[in-house]
Amino acid sequence: MRSRATAYPLVAVLGWGVMFPILASALDRVDPLNLTTARYLLAAVVLVAILLLREGPAALRHGGRALEVVVLGVVGFAGFNLLTNLALEHAAPQQISLFVATTPVITQLVRWARDGVRPKPLLLALSLVALLGVGLVITRGSLAGLGQFGLGGLMMIGAVVGWGIYTHGASRFGEWSPLRFTTLTALAGTAAMLALSIGADAVGWQHAPAAADLVAVAPQLAYAVLVGAVIAVLAWNTGVQRLGAANAALFMNLVPVTTFAVQIARGYRPEPVELVGAAITIAALIAANLAARPRTASLPGTGAVTDPIAVTDPVAVSAR
Repeated sequence: MRSRATAYPLVAVLGWGVMFPILASALDRVDPLNLTTARYLLAAVVLVAILLLREGPAALRHGGRALEVVVLGVVGFAGFNLLTNLALEHAAPQQISLFVATTPVITQLVRWARDGVRPKPLLLALSLVALLGVGLVITRGSLAGLGQFGLGGLMMIGAVVGWGIYTHGASRFGEWSPLRFTTLTALAGTAAMLALSIGADAVGWQHAPAAADLVAVAPQLAYAVLVGAVIAVLAWNTGVQRLGAANAALFMNLVPVTTFAVQIARGYRPEPVELVGAAITIAALIAANLAARPRTASLPGTGAVTDPIAVTDPVAVSAR
């Protein structure tokens, strides 16, 4: 039943929404590059193990597409996650989550730039409305708060654009399973993160974490790896298979809602203008998803819903 299938993407986005405050708390002990690298080194091990168990060693081969896999892995996994963790040093988790929620719109714009498929004018208008809502949250409705957008906001724009490119690129891997595409691009991205972290440690841009620091953030890492990078991705890919990518993508708009709820539970008291801005962003993004959603059709004799790839979270991509 479709009503039961909605539980899968719901589990995924709730897990991702909680993850931003958790990662932000870990940055007090571990530098962003090292934290991201540690997270994906562990996640890559888990993903490879699952891939070997389900599809065998042959699934680790690139099939003559190594360059494309590496580029997408570096731009998507490494680019998005590194920039997001760096941005968390300059912006609050609830602000970061609102940027992430613009991924469906950004993906449509990337498709326009790369394939010449022009999005609907309504989509472009709604994307501007969504950004207006983000601006209200970040500035709290005051022009004096524009400086808060600064570096963190620019990093998140770059991060979301990189993830949009990654998501769009996934549509060219329809013959691969979602697990295979995710694992191989994650390996490429993790290798890039590791190289950057080693270089940054060597030149003094950051400091390699001590064993005590890694132990201190072990709960955060455990959540980010097991929930954010394993359970959530499996739930998301199952939801996409059963609902279709476009329908599942609508759940992405719950990410900032979840993050706001977590921050409020931790004692954060948002100003009314922040709540208004968040509501504007979420409403505009839902409307944009509905405007961009293609028609879906069921395969004869099955309950599977098929449609073009839409949007995924920064932990995994569903290659249809």
